[in-house]
Amino acid sequence: MATPPEPTRADGPGRARIRLGGAMHFGSDPTVVLLYAITFLLVGIGLIMVLSSSSITSYVAEQGFFGGFWRQATYAIIGLPLMLIAAAMPVTFWKKWAWAFLGLGIALQLLVFTPLGVEVYGNRNWIQIGSFGGQPSEALKLALVVWIGAVLLAKEPLLGQMRHELIPVILPGAVIVLGLVLLGRDLGTTLIMGATVFGAMYFAGISWRSLGVIAGGAILATFFFVVTSQNRLDRLFGHASGNEDYSGLGWQPLHGLWALAGGGVFGVGLGGSKAKWSWLPAADNDYIFAIIGEELGLIGAMLVIVIFVVLAAVMLRVIAGARDRFGKAVVGGILVWIVGQAFVNIGVVIGVLPVLGVPLPLISAGGTALIACLLAMGVVISIARDGAAHRAELAAAHDRAGAERTR
Repeated sequence: MATPPEPTRADGPGRARIRLGGAMHFGSDPTVVLLYAITFLLVGIGLIMVLSSSSITSYVAEQGFFGGFWRQATYAIIGLPLMLIAAAMPVTFWKKWAWAFLGLGIALQLLVFTPLGVEVYGNRNWIQIGSFGGQPSEALKLALVVWIGAVLLAKEPLLGQMRHELIPVILPGAVIVLGLVLLGRDLGTTLIMGATVFGAMYFAGISWRSLGVIAGGAILATFFFVVTSQNRLDRLFGHASGNEDYSGLGWQPLHGLWALAGGGVFGVGLGGSKAKWSWLPAADNDYIFAIIGEELGLIGAMLVIVIFVVLAAVMLRVIAGARDRFGKAVVGGILVWIVGQAFVNIGVVIGVLPVLGVPLPLISAGGTALIACLLAMGVVISIARDGAAHRAELAAAHDRAGAERTR
């Protein structure tokens, strides 16, 4: 069977024919197959675990046992087609509209400081429009990393000079974006976004000198914002002392550890969690990994970790085969975002890190986060397909050159 053609520009440089059938053609490249399979698997695990972990709190909130599940399933139904559309887009689409995406993301983030903004757990990083609530910073993560890739590609001849590597990506770009999120007092999301920026810069091949300046500045900024907040200091020192404040800041981390310990090797069985009976705050969100460990045991928890490790390996393969610096930067940033955030979340649950308030990507409850991660995976698949097409082009050129030499 002939392989469907890649989406191509037609009738001018700004228009493209988008073929979802081409994006879903699994036989074209095994890397694309793995990306789809891992994404669907993580979303499936997430829906099952959200159903289990949210059932009691949903019932108490008079939403029925399935209230949290139906809400998450609705977002998955929205996000999965968006992922397929993003995967079908040619890479030129992301390059062309990168600045517009960043502008839109910043505009949405600014809404949190208007009457539409709401405060959740002390962080003003949400907007509420009628019955719809969303976290603009999740969409801003993707817009920022796509913009970084486009800027670095445009400045490629000048890279190697520090001022061109840092301006405008870091100053003023990343500083403005991260500053807007930090104004809402969401340090956890800001740290993840900072790591995403660093990952994009690293995989794009930025000089070690510039990376050192970025890392040094990030460490100093993090230290400043931690020591100037009593709540953050309490969390940090509470974590360092073993979370002995059982009735206060230590409540959530201690019950998370107890849930993990209660699961043993094989778990108490799907739906059998005791911690989800209002003992563990955010059981379906930031601490869903604790419910996975309790109900599915060490085996289930390790399976989730292995899936994220495999996802990292596949995305590294996409980076290696990307056509240009844009693809390497974007996929590198998304790799650090999704896989890095996953291991930060797991580190918090197992007690290695202080509580940061970041969800487990593609698994935790949360509509904006799920849709943003699915869109990001769509962009990765788009770049993976472009890399496969690039390799095919190189192979065809090599074959033509060989045929010419034999004449």
